[in-house]
Amino acid sequence: MKPTDYVIKEKLLAKGVTMPHPDTVYIADDVHPDRISGDGVTIYGGSRIMGKNTLILPKAKIGYEAPVTMENCMAGNDVRLNGGFFQGAVFLGGNVFGSNAHVRSGTILEEQAGAAHTVGLKQTILFPFVILGSLINFCDCFMAGGTSRKDHSEVGSSFVHFNYTPNQDKATASMMGNVHQGVMMNQHPIFLGGQGGIVGPVRIGFGCLTGAGTIVRKDEERSDRMILAGGTKSISLPRRPGLHAGTVRIFNHNIRYIAALTALGAWYMHVRPIFATDELSGKLVTGLQKTLAGCIRERIRQLEKFCDTLGSSLTCDQVLAGMHTAKKYFDTAPGQGIMTRDGETFVARVADLAAENSTEYTACIQGLAPEIKAMGSEWLLGIETSMSDQLQI
Repeated sequence: MKPTDYVIKEKLLAKGVTMPHPDTVYIADDVHPDRISGDGVTIYGGSRIMGKNTLILPKAKIGYEAPVTMENCMAGNDVRLNGGFFQGAVFLGGNVFGSNAHVRSGTILEEQAGAAHTVGLKQTILFPFVILGSLINFCDCFMAGGTSRKDHSEVGSSFVHFNYTPNQDKATASMMGNVHQGVMMNQHPIFLGGQGGIVGPVRIGFGCLTGAGTIVRKDEERSDRMILAGGTKSISLPRRPGLHAGTVRIFNHNIRYIAALTALGAWYMHVRPIFATDELSGKLVTGLQKTLAGCIRERIRQLEKFCDTLGSSLTCDQVLAGMHTAKKYFDTAPGQGIMTRDGETFVARVADLAAENSTEYTACIQGLAPEIKAMGSEWLLGIETSMSDQLQI
């Protein structure tokens, strides 16, 4: 009797999947062959494919530079995962990720976003065209900006998002750009200079540039700014373990981040399905929606964990009261499918344009008239501000 992975490989080879060295490829018995396209897909030697949620669409290339471990990931059309570890991530199409990757759950790369070698991501959302250089840790981040592959947001090599505090919490998610304008792909790109970093949670506006070596510690939500920061002086001071500074700011930043992801959820629920043209692309959209829902749950969990570490003071009590209200809201709030009249009109216009021109996602959104884009942005901004206005303290 043939081993299960051998039978699955036979089915994949029969449907057209290319495996230059099939004996060195491992396919777990929980992988469904019908979730892997036979159209131009290549799985190179040494790769390991696992997980019942694994999905691979046409022309994807897995493990071209080095072996890939891929577990419960979803790879859209023309995705190239060149080497490394990928788990619970969604790649929507045209993404290229270099060797030595370490990509974990809650990661979403929209169309043509990508990274060079030795990049670590978790709970990271990159909008179309965003590019990460090499030797980067960019966990717990959202980044948008740019209008095309020639005009894209970028993170320079050896950049770090500092997402874990001395008080051992991760209520530190940072947002570069925003959802309601970023989805329209018509904003100035953001550039984060190499050998630099961000101490989360921080918000940075579209068009901003940080100089090489700059560590960003403060928000800059204005657009088109240059941010430069030198090294700190050598100094030693007494430290009080467990002391939390800026708790109100941290709480409010987390609420705004969750509200933005909720608005993105409405976009994924109503706009993305328009471009699901077959069974596999439909499953990709479903996986995208579930992944984003998991991202929202993770941000709520990390915010609760942060609040659980607070002591008693006037400010901390204010934050704890805010978290109590937020918990009630999150338990009773509607899901990702929030809709308004402007939203309905906008979605209908997108559907009409997609049907008329048979265009794929990025081309269709880029082709919308400015007044239609403005309508869509107002719909998403309304979702975000409705939540944040109720919950910020």
